[in-house]
Amino acid sequence: MARASASRAKRRALKIRSGDQVAVIAGKDRGKSGRVLRVEPAKERLYVEGLNMAKRHVRPAQASVTGGQLGGVIESEGPIHVSNVMLLDGRGKPTRVGIDREGGKRVRVAKSSGAKLE
Repeated sequence: MARASASRAKRRALKIRSGDQVAVIAGKDRGKSGRVLRVEPAKERLYVEGLNMAKRHVRPAQASVTGGQLGGVIESEGPIHVSNVMLLDGRGKPTRVGIDREGGKRVRVAKSSGAKLE
């Protein structure tokens, strides 16, 4: 049987958004937490501030009207799969996320405490 490609897989809305506090539960940064900078729903990955850091060596750009970029080693956040993080509730405890409907709107709810996460 042929494997279904990731591009044709059924898309589901992620329950984690930019600005949320998350804890890493698997991988080299397990046990650390941080704020979500960016979310890529199509790839099911997110970027967390200060975690999964990658170094990239950059050559200096030519001086131009804008000033040119300095060279050196640049550190930036790498992507983390959404299954390797858990959202932190208001008390700072990792929790799963559920969806409730109130007045026709979707509201995220912490499964552990039942508190709203908005």
